[in-house]
Amino acid sequence: MPTADRVTPLGDIRILAVEQYGAGPFGSLQLADLGAEVIRIETPAGDVARGIHPFAEGGDSLFNEAFNRNKRGIVLELSTPEGRRVFEDLVRRSDVVYSNLRGDVPAKLGLRYEDLAHLNPRIVCCSLSGFGLTGPRSAEPALDYMIQGLCGWMDLTGDPDGPPTKSGLSMVDFASGLAASASILAGVHAARRDGIGMDCDVSLFDTAMSMLNYVATWQLTRGYVTHRQAQSSHPTLTPFQAFATADGWIVAGGSKEKFWRGIAVAIGRQELLHDPRFADFPARRENREALQALLGAAFAEAPSAYWVEELTKLGVPCAPVNTVAEALEDPQALARRSVVETQHPRFGSVRSVASAVRAGELRADHVRAPFHGEHTRAVLSEVCGYDEPRIEALLQAGTVMESAPPGT
Repeated sequence: MPTADRVTPLGDIRILAVEQYGAGPFGSLQLADLGAEVIRIETPAGDVARGIHPFAEGGDSLFNEAFNRNKRGIVLELSTPEGRRVFEDLVRRSDVVYSNLRGDVPAKLGLRYEDLAHLNPRIVCCSLSGFGLTGPRSAEPALDYMIQGLCGWMDLTGDPDGPPTKSGLSMVDFASGLAASASILAGVHAARRDGIGMDCDVSLFDTAMSMLNYVATWQLTRGYVTHRQAQSSHPTLTPFQAFATADGWIVAGGSKEKFWRGIAVAIGRQELLHDPRFADFPARRENREALQALLGAAFAEAPSAYWVEELTKLGVPCAPVNTVAEALEDPQALARRSVVETQHPRFGSVRSVASAVRAGELRADHVRAPFHGEHTRAVLSEVCGYDEPRIEALLQAGTVMESAPPGT
């Protein structure tokens, strides 16, 4: 947790997170990194993320660590009457109830505003589900991979002669988590202004659909069909793609006329600037294959580092196609403090990527993810005000659980 003498942007917000796996925890991670008190509520069985390999052992995993630093963790059986009473006591003292469950589950578990407003009129209830709380598919499960297929992303990704392809990362999960975090902040702001909370209905489906953006506008307004292009080329701007070099790949973007001129100068082919086939964006798009062949042959003559240096001198947006390891060691990543570190009794020093959501001074006091039920006793005492006999009774009844760090 943040140190007591440090004022964080969200240090006065308490979030009850009935979350699991990736999308939900990624959303609350952004808020926890900004200082919000995020209390993860897990079932006695624990989040499946705790067992995801590689590097999973004894109820901990590096996957789980990546999503859950700076949070507190309790185990609470919500399905029992006594568990519900504990949950309601937490709601009375919190700002947000956040869940990422199937779209029909918040109603079944009583996690909506209409279920909780009598306890706390200002409570914000954010549901992040696969398809949302309404619609014919609301009760269906959904995963990132399926949504990428359903919402057209895979049709846009990959080589034109190859199969539809998903992103190498769980981009729908991550983007949906960010959408949920923004919805939560908007909801809390309005609740504090108006004294009335609300429901925030966020879904993977809506997020993926929204990110079709200009491609959808082209389709909806003019019936334009966007096709996959070779070498990850932009669908309409040329040249704007990946190029093979003598020792790897680079990406370079001629998204403005001055950038196109810079590319021509960098490869020593200024005559291309006077070739009517490449006179402007429409002409270059019409003669895409010819231009790509000329540029491809030029870039293949020297290594990536050379081309990045030459293009950068001329102000052309460009970058090498790095491995993940190379990206994490990039000087810009180091300068921007893109990697944070926590200490774990099982894994030792755990290094993870920082949140991109930044406000004010960057925090340096990151804490590892909670063990299964690690903060149960502390939360019941500090937040709910329960005394030791009541906590012990709840533990004995199996309504709540606690755990000790490994080796203790």
